[in-house]
Amino acid sequence: MVRKIGILTSGGDAPGMNAAIRAVTRVALANGIEVVGIRDGYRGLVEGTFESFSKTSVSDILDRGGTKLGSARLPEFKDPEVQEMAVNQLKENGIEAIVVIGGDGSYRGAQALTKLGINCIGIPGTIDNDIPGTDFTIGFDTALQTCVEAVDKLRDTSSSHHRCSVVEVMGNRCGDLAVYTAVSCGAEIVVSPETGYDELDILEKLRYLDTAVHKNHAIVIISEKITDADGLARKISQNTGFSGRATVLGHIQRGGSPSPTDRILASRMGEKAVDLLMNDIGGHCVGIIDNTIISMPIDEALNRPKASRKHLYRLFDRLI
Repeated sequence: MVRKIGILTSGGDAPGMNAAIRAVTRVALANGIEVVGIRDGYRGLVEGTFESFSKTSVSDILDRGGTKLGSARLPEFKDPEVQEMAVNQLKENGIEAIVVIGGDGSYRGAQALTKLGINCIGIPGTIDNDIPGTDFTIGFDTALQTCVEAVDKLRDTSSSHHRCSVVEVMGNRCGDLAVYTAVSCGAEIVVSPETGYDELDILEKLRYLDTAVHKNHAIVIISEKITDADGLARKISQNTGFSGRATVLGHIQRGGSPSPTDRILASRMGEKAVDLLMNDIGGHCVGIIDNTIISMPIDEALNRPKASRKHLYRLFDRLI
């Protein structure tokens, strides 16, 4: 059985990563497995920035956003020579396996290390919910709550000024944050990679809402990287009766104390990751499908289509 494991967080931080770190550490220690925290993602792995973890090392982090271990991007980790450096660091420190918490890029690093003889398990940690092989990722629920709270407040002021608020949310080419926010807040329009961007159609809908429905406000939720939110807001002001205003939520969506849902999800996934390593399984990632914690090979997960949200877009269309 595995005797010593490492844990790292990689890529963008997400609320709930600390809960996963805590779960992995405590479940492993309870089974007689030593745990080493690896600072600053794959960069810390290559540089050997390691810290031995005890039970108290992960005390009082369950409710904290961000990641206790820090995170850093290391594009050079794709280089086989850099991967070998990492493997040498692990072998010198007696670390036999790693739990990697992050997005699909983090998964690919875990997959590469597994092929080099270091069993790795990936846990999906990203607010974007853009990783195949799982219905939900750690951090998504908390980010959604942040978006909903912001839009609810914007609606209050929009209704006072005959305003259309264009709210840009994150997503990294995935529209989940946009459509979940739109349904939760009763938005008038949602624009995402799944809907495509039709500026004329957006303006026409807003003119209809203004002149025919006589709405005194409107909310447009738009995924990042679709179009310039400020530019769209200006065109709304110029071409409709609404005063357009853009709000880009940005990195505020990454922060904050994780929701109970994210804390529980992270804890369940952390437990599953340790169980897999105890059974000498590597190259897998953990996920949740139909409320059941599962695992599958990383190759399989990365090649699966993302779960469809057509039912949510259909529901949105029927509710507006």
